[in-house]
Amino acid sequence: MKKILLFLFCIFAFSANADEKKTTFTKELFDKAQLDGKVVVVSSWIKYCSSCAGQMKILNKAKNEGELSDIKFDNIEYFSFEVTNKEIANLLNVQYQTTLLIFKDNKEIYRSVGETTKNLIYEAIKSSI
Repeated sequence: MKKILLFLFCIFAFSANADEKKTTFTKELFDKAQLDGKVVVVSSWIKYCSSCAGQMKILNKAKNEGELSDIKFDNIEYFSFEVTNKEIANLLNVQYQTTLLIFKDNKEIYRSVGETTKNLIYEAIKSSI
């Protein structure tokens, strides 16, 4: 019985993480954000990846709060995509889930793989503005 309950718990926990993830990246939106002079934050994910879900929760909090500490984030555009989308992955040269990219002035200024520490992600975003 314990094994069945544990199995059900895992299924629901992973399903909840998967539901939070969706692809918001398009080449057109990415290009427009850069043309508009915005800092662009892009994260990659894959279904059932708990580190991806953790990173996305941190990025969603940053996006929804609109600020980190005393710094306002009104000139940042956030995108995400499933790393199995080879067209986007190749465009951004991303090979792994939980990859975080930051672009400024049409240049990649930050890249990390597997980063899920809130303070380090916030610091990377802060340093980009």
